[in-house]
Amino acid sequence: MSVVSSVCCYCGIGCGVLIEADAGKITGVRGDPAHPANRGKLCTKGVALALSAQASGRALFPELRTDKAAPRQRVSWDTALDHVAEKFRAVIDEHGPDAVAFYISGQLTTEAYYVFNKLAKGLIGTNNVDTNSRLCMSSAVAGYKATLGADSPPGCYDDIEHAGTIFIAGSNTAYAHPILFRRIETARKADPELKLIVVDPRRTDTAVEADLHLALLPGTDVALYHAMLNVMLWEELIDRAVIAAHTEGWEALREQVRDYTPEKVALICGVEAADIVQAARWFAAGPTLSLYCQGLNQSSCGVDKNASLINLHLATGQIGKPGAAPLSLTGQPNAMGGREVGGLANLLSAHRDLANPEHRAEVARLWEVDDVPATPGRTAVEMFEAVRRGEIRAIWIACTNPAQSLPDQNRVHEALQVAECVVLQEAFAGTETAPFADVLLPATAWGETEGTMTNSERRISRVHAAVPQQGEARADWAIVCDFARRLMPEKGARLFPYDSAEAVFNEHRETTRGRDLDITGLSYALLDRAPQQWPFPEGAVSGQARLYADGVYPAASGRACFHVAPYRPVAESIDARYPLHLNTGRLRDQWHAMSRTGRVARLFAHADTPVLSMNARDLELRRLKGGDLVRVKSRRGEVVVVAEVSDSLRPGQCFLPMHWGGRFMSGLGANTLTLPVLDAVSKQPELKHAAVQVVKAELPWRMAVLAVGDGAKLLDAVQPLLRTCDYAAAGLAGRDQDVLTLRLAHSQPLPDSMLAALDAALGLDDSLAVMYYQDSPHGISKRVRVDDGKVTAARLTGETAAFDWLRDVIVEGAAAAPLRTWMLAPVTRPPAGGAGRGRIVCNCLNVAEPDIVAAIAAGAGLAVLLSELKCGTECGSCVPELKRMVASNRVAV
Repeated sequence: MSVVSSVCCYCGIGCGVLIEADAGKITGVRGDPAHPANRGKLCTKGVALALSAQASGRALFPELRTDKAAPRQRVSWDTALDHVAEKFRAVIDEHGPDAVAFYISGQLTTEAYYVFNKLAKGLIGTNNVDTNSRLCMSSAVAGYKATLGADSPPGCYDDIEHAGTIFIAGSNTAYAHPILFRRIETARKADPELKLIVVDPRRTDTAVEADLHLALLPGTDVALYHAMLNVMLWEELIDRAVIAAHTEGWEALREQVRDYTPEKVALICGVEAADIVQAARWFAAGPTLSLYCQGLNQSSCGVDKNASLINLHLATGQIGKPGAAPLSLTGQPNAMGGREVGGLANLLSAHRDLANPEHRAEVARLWEVDDVPATPGRTAVEMFEAVRRGEIRAIWIACTNPAQSLPDQNRVHEALQVAECVVLQEAFAGTETAPFADVLLPATAWGETEGTMTNSERRISRVHAAVPQQGEARADWAIVCDFARRLMPEKGARLFPYDSAEAVFNEHRETTRGRDLDITGLSYALLDRAPQQWPFPEGAVSGQARLYADGVYPAASGRACFHVAPYRPVAESIDARYPLHLNTGRLRDQWHAMSRTGRVARLFAHADTPVLSMNARDLELRRLKGGDLVRVKSRRGEVVVVAEVSDSLRPGQCFLPMHWGGRFMSGLGANTLTLPVLDAVSKQPELKHAAVQVVKAELPWRMAVLAVGDGAKLLDAVQPLLRTCDYAAAGLAGRDQDVLTLRLAHSQPLPDSMLAALDAALGLDDSLAVMYYQDSPHGISKRVRVDDGKVTAARLTGETAAFDWLRDVIVEGAAAAPLRTWMLAPVTRPPAGGAGRGRIVCNCLNVAEPDIVAAIAAGAGLAVLLSELKCGTECGSCVPELKRMVASNRVAV
C-alpha cells in the first residue's frame, strides 16, 4: 500500500489529505496532520473521498457525435481532438475568435487554469474564457480590488485564535466550511470572551452558536454595515489616525452613512436597533476577523456588500494585524488559483487587468504573442446568453455543470440545445450537462491529477496523483495543450511546449514576478515539503501570513479606498403574486451539483431529497403541512418538492438547497427559479434570492422504488421516470452497498410500458424471486424481490406507506422472512419490525436521530452524547446540530 499527500477537492479551505492506494485503486483517505489548513481533520465529504473515487460513473473514453439527434460513439483521442479542432477552426475562420468560448472551473488545478487562459487569450485571440467561480467569488474579487487595491485576501486562518470578535456574514460556515468552524469552536472554548456575530436571514447551525445573530431581511447587508459605521462614528469607535494615514474617500463615506441610523436601518433590515449597536461595538473593539461567503457574493449588489463590510475594517483599523482581517471564504478548492492566472473574462495572469494596456502588453511579451485582445470576454451568464442568441457558436465546458448551476435553467438548456458544437471535458459521465455534449473528453479525476491549488488564505498546496488515470482519461492541462497544437500547429507547438504540469507551473510562476502575488521563490520541490502562502518572492524564506501590516496598499496612491455606495434592495421584489423570499444554499454532506458526492450513498443519509423549508405560519396560510408536495414557482419556472416546517426562517421566507438538479429530481433543480440579474461590476448573478409563490401540488398518483446495485447505473436507469413525472426525487442510501431510493408523484398513472421497463431493469420481472400484489381497480401494484433471504428491490405503485421501513430493511440487510407478511401491506411500520433507524445525524459513525433524541430525553447533554453514542467524535460536522438538539429539548422542557 502507498500513501500520497494531496489536497481535498471540495471547498476552499484547502484541507490536506493522505491518500492510501493499493493495486492502482484508492482505498482510503484521511486528514493530513502536517497540513496547516486542517491539522488532520476532515469533514463528512472529505472522509468519504475514497468512496467517491471507488464509485462508478466515470467518463472513461472520448465520445463523439456528428448528428445531434444521434447518440455519441466511442472514438480515439486523435479522432475526437481533430474533430474539435476542425469545428473550432471553421467557426473562427467564418465568424471570428469571439464566436468560440471556454467555460471552466474552480475545481481545475492552477496549471489547467493557466493553459485554458493562454489558449483563449494568447492563441485564439478571444477573452471568452470564464469560470464557474464567477458564480461564487467574483464579487469578493471586485470588493477587494475596489477597497484594498488588489484581489489579495489579507488574513489567514491563524487569525481565528487571535480574534476578539469573529463576524460571519452570509455563510453557514458550519455546513459550507465545517473544518474552519471546528477551529472557531475550539478557539471559543479556549477563550470564552471571544465574541461570535452571525449575519444571516436564517437561524442556521452557525447562527445558533452565535453570541449575536442578526437575522436581517434578504439583501439588506449594505444598510446594516452602514448603520454599524454610523454607530462607530457617533461613539468615536473609529481609528482616525489609520484613516488619515492610510485611506482615501473617507469624507464621502462619512456623509453617506450619516443618514443610516440604527433606528432607521432596523426597519429596513428587520433587526433590533440595539443589536446593531452591540454588533458595532464588538466589531470596533476587535481584533475582528470577518468571514463571508455567498450571502454577500451572490447578489446584484454583491460588490457593494463586500466593500461595505471591508469599510468597517478600514475605519476601525481592523486589518493587517493578528486577528483582524476581512477574509473571504472561497467556495471551490481552487477558485483562488483561477484568479491568480487571470482565468476570468476580464482578467489576465498574475492579477493583471484586461482594461490596462500596459498589463496587456506585459502578458503579450511573457507569452511571446503580438497582442492580447482588449475587448472583455463574456462572463458566465452572458456567455450562455450569447450561445442562445447564436453569437457564440462553439463552447468548450470543462469540469463544471452549467446545465444545473447557472441561473434561469430553462434559458441555459435552450442555449446548449442550439449551440453548433458543445465540447465537454469532464471526469464524470452522468452530469446534467453531459447529454448536451457533442464531444465528451474524459479527464482525470481527483486522485489521478498532478498540479497545485490555492486556498482561501493564499496557501498553495501540491495536488498529487495517487493512482493512474482510469480508462483513457487525460489530465486537463494535457488535453488543452494537445488541442492547441492541432488547432494552430506551428503557433500552438510554440506556445504550448509543456511536457508536465510542473513546466506549466514554472511559466505561471514567472508571470507573477514583481506582482502582489509574487511566487518566484516557489517550486514544486519546495511545495512538496510543505504548502506555502503567497507572496513568496525569489529569495524569501517563507510566505506572508498577513498583508498590509505597514498600511501600504497595492493601489496607485498606496492607500486603501473607502467604497461609497447606497443600499439597494434585492433585484426581484416580492409582490402579491410572488409573495415569498426564496433563499438558496448548501447542505452539510453534499457539494455543488453532486457530480461527486451524489455517487456516495452515505452522503444522502443526513438529507436524502430536496426539501423546501418554510415557517409554520406560511404553511398554515396556504393550508399546507409538513410532508406535502408543493409547487414552487418564480417568474422563470417551477419545481415540485416536499415542504417541511422549519423554525430557522421567519415568516415570508423559504429555503431550498441548491444541490439537486435534473439527475436527482424532476424539473431542472433550484436554479430553474433563480434569476440572471448580475452585479454591474462583478457580473455575478443573484443566485441567493428570488421571489416565489408556493401552492399545493395535487398529484394523486404515487410510486416509490428501492433497489440494490451500482448507484450510478441505477440512477441512469430511472432518468426517464424523472423526466416524465411532475414530482420525482432520486437518491442513494446505505453504507456497505448502494440502495437506490426513488419517490414519484404524477397527475395520472404512468403507462404500463414504463413500469414494465422499470421492472425489467431492476429484476422485478422475475416471477420466482418476486412477491407481488395487484389491485387494478384501485390502481395499486406492488413488487418486492428477495434474494438469499434479503430484500433487494421493491416497487410500490398507487400506495407507498411501507417505503421508509422497507428502505431501512434493505440498508440494514435485515432478514426478510420475519417481515414477509407485511412487505406488501399498506403499513408505515411492520408490527415486528420496529420503527426504523430514521435520519442519520452523525455520518461518520452512523448514529441516527431517534437514538440521539432518546438519549437527550433521558437527560443526556452534549458530553454524554459524545462519550456514549460517539456521535461528533470523528469529523465533528454534526456537533452544531447535536448542540441544537440538546438546547431544543431544554427549551421544550
